[in-house]
Amino acid sequence: MDPFNAAFIRQEKRWKWIDYDKGISIILVGYGHCYETLKDHGLALDKYPFFNYIGVFLYGFRMPLFFIISGLLIAKSLNKKGLATYIGNRSNNILWPLFVWGVIQVTLQIIMNHFTHNGFTPVDYFNLIINPRRTGIFWYLNALYCIGVIYAFLHVKLKVPALAQVAIGALLYSLFPLMYSLKAGLFTDIFEYYLFFALGDLLSKVMLDSRRIEIYTSWRFFVPLLISFVVIQYYCTPTNLQASDLGIRNIEINKPYLFFLQAAIGCALSINCSFFLQKLNILSFLRIVGYHSLYIYCAQIIVMTVMRIICLSLLHITFVPVLILVIWVSGIVLPIFFYNFCLRYGFWWLFSYKKPVKQIDYIKSAALFGFANNKKLART
Repeated sequence: MDPFNAAFIRQEKRWKWIDYDKGISIILVGYGHCYETLKDHGLALDKYPFFNYIGVFLYGFRMPLFFIISGLLIAKSLNKKGLATYIGNRSNNILWPLFVWGVIQVTLQIIMNHFTHNGFTPVDYFNLIINPRRTGIFWYLNALYCIGVIYAFLHVKLKVPALAQVAIGALLYSLFPLMYSLKAGLFTDIFEYYLFFALGDLLSKVMLDSRRIEIYTSWRFFVPLLISFVVIQYYCTPTNLQASDLGIRNIEINKPYLFFLQAAIGCALSINCSFFLQKLNILSFLRIVGYHSLYIYCAQIIVMTVMRIICLSLLHITFVPVLILVIWVSGIVLPIFFYNFCLRYGFWWLFSYKKPVKQIDYIKSAALFGFANNKKLART
């Protein structure tokens, strides 16, 4: 049995650097979720300020990168499949997991409300659509789906080119702080991240051209990016660490143009590192993690919460470094196990309404092949 489904992923025709990049990003996102999961549970987090500092230091580019990557692939998807199929695939791969896992998480929060008084009510089922930030992490899936559909419609029906889409995104981004102050719900995230999605499409022909890999893996490109990244993160991090209602989003809300620069440099460095990893063909586990990034994201908070309860209440682990390591790793690895378990045993509908026939058939054939080999070995 291959619990990571690594063999299937390696034989698929995919841009390796994109999976590397998504792997890096979801691991960093997982770190942030891990730290938040441990807050307000009587732990001595203040004794280990480094853990908070590093999470804030690496915050600025994590989510913009996912929108850029999604934008990179939209033109190829539309040219190959058309608008209707593209929207159908987005509904299957993004909207369905949003509903399924959002409902699961909100239901659990309502049940836990009797013990923790977290304020969740049945109204929060509607907030998954109209005000997703209220429900936690599912704002990302909401924004990713809406932006992709709007962008695709403008591209196909109104023939709006990529450069004009970037201009639209820049206008929306300039209005994003206003939308935040107006508490505009899902529109706030659309206004903030449309620009990053459009930039992905604008850069797609350059970034997906394999002939340019020598440029992207040049040290003359990497070193200035690394220095710029460290400088801007070092400058922004103290502001985001200040006590305020905005918390880690202080720069993002109050200085959006600085946040855009921060995100652009961070995304460029992450992409550059991903090209290096592809060229060297190392750390292949990051590709596996990147392939499963959406499924990890859906189940991560639930897995981390369960692991926190097990560590604190059953195992009585209170040493913060150990807790962070165990919960962080669990939030990355266990959702991958769970996703592939669901494919194998018929629970695929938790992640899509269309049965992933190709992947399930591969898993079954691999299992049969392994079983046949085991019988052959037993006879010998």
